[in-house]
Amino acid sequence: MIRYQHQGRRKEEGLGWASEGWTERKAALELAKLREAARLGEGPTRLAEKRQIAQAKRLAAIEAQEQEERDALTFDEFWHQTYFPQAQKDKTPGSWQREDQLYRLWLEPVIGQRPLKDIGPLHLERVKKNMAEAGRAPRSIQYCLAVARQVFNQARKLGLFRDEAPTSMVKKPNPDNQRLRFLTQAEAKALLEDLAAASPDLHDMALLSLHTGMRSGEIRSLAWGDVDLEQKMITMRDTKNGRTRHVPLTGPATDMLAARRDGQKPSALAFPGQHGQRRVPFCKAFRSAISRLGLNEGVTDRRQRVTFHSLRHTYASWLVMQGTPLYTVQRLMGHRTSAMTERYSHLAPDHLRQAVKGFEDALAQNDAQANMAELVQVNHD
Repeated sequence: MIRYQHQGRRKEEGLGWASEGWTERKAALELAKLREAARLGEGPTRLAEKRQIAQAKRLAAIEAQEQEERDALTFDEFWHQTYFPQAQKDKTPGSWQREDQLYRLWLEPVIGQRPLKDIGPLHLERVKKNMAEAGRAPRSIQYCLAVARQVFNQARKLGLFRDEAPTSMVKKPNPDNQRLRFLTQAEAKALLEDLAAASPDLHDMALLSLHTGMRSGEIRSLAWGDVDLEQKMITMRDTKNGRTRHVPLTGPATDMLAARRDGQKPSALAFPGQHGQRRVPFCKAFRSAISRLGLNEGVTDRRQRVTFHSLRHTYASWLVMQGTPLYTVQRLMGHRTSAMTERYSHLAPDHLRQAVKGFEDALAQNDAQANMAELVQVNHD
């Protein structure tokens, strides 16, 4: 122990145990240092103050070390250690698989090995340029930049990145990505016949999309527990917009599913891949069928090309052409907003003309009634 006067008060502080190596001589030297600091006005004058300074230095060293680690954290490290594992828990398989694909193909080659703090707008512009030169759609580029933005935002929430996400300084593509192409009745029949011969499973999935408007991912995730053959209804969960929706089945779709059921458990997938697992996207097999039929021959505008998603677009188009109200189409398709359904309104010009004709007839009828009332009044006078 040492004792001393501090600001007119007697203080006593413990240095340590003799078993730890403290002696009277060492204690006297420590006390002399504190008295010298008090005399000169330099440095700590109490053990508590000295310990506080030492603690502050330790904390500063720890903070410096942590900051050094944050500064060295690469996009790839944060992706694999934090972002992607969380995405696999929070997002649908279709979403995180698409994000993983975008990362591996476009983000990783440009910014994967760069520290987060060193990534700037120029690097993301390079990602945009690479994707555009490879013929990727503006919507895909937009999606890729959105994934990068989510990574930076998550890193900032966790205190691993302090600046504004560089994606905020990159101009986003403004795509007109609406598909315009839908199949005629004859084209749809020919496609289903071709698929039936080449791949019965793919034929059944195409038939279901054409008769319900279901997306590829929704079909590949469909479990028998969500198929009600008696009520002819499918319940779709974990959809793209996050909402559950119910879609009625047509006769052909009901018959096809009934033939496939064959006592399957409710938890089993309706269209399983190998070992009963969820199928991977089947773009190549579908493109082969489209190629055999020549449906995309000479087509350069990607919006006019037939893809599996065109079956969903065809379902909506046929509904509108048959006079189905757009609100009903919106509910069946699971569109979040009516604006997404409005793109089909041009397929119902006759119904629009009929509406205007009805409006015109009503005006004419009102005019006739007014003229009749005026004539009656004149005769009465």
